[in-house]
Amino acid sequence: MAVKEETPITMAEVVAMAGNSEKAETIKKFIKGFNKMDVKKAKEMKAELKALDLIRLKDEHIVKIVDFMPTDASELNKVVIEVSLDSDEVNKILEVTKKFG
Repeated sequence: MAVKEETPITMAEVVAMAGNSEKAETIKKFIKGFNKMDVKKAKEMKAELKALDLIRLKDEHIVKIVDFMPTDASELNKVVIEVSLDSDEVNKILEVTKKFG
């Protein structure tokens, strides 16, 4: 079996997609220690971050932002290390995270 497509998903989406097997319950229990929001809010936040249309912000960065919910520029820069965001971009992203925080 070959991987046809890779799509980053949030921890909340993993919990929603995990199913009900014993292994899935173990995964859910583990993720709940880190997950900060339900799947509906995670998808809404993901959509709002995408709607900002920031060129340097890729899907994998958006997922990290949703999962970690940074509250200031320092935290945001730790979450998306490989991207250099200007202050305007940082402020736009933080406005979204504060709305969902």
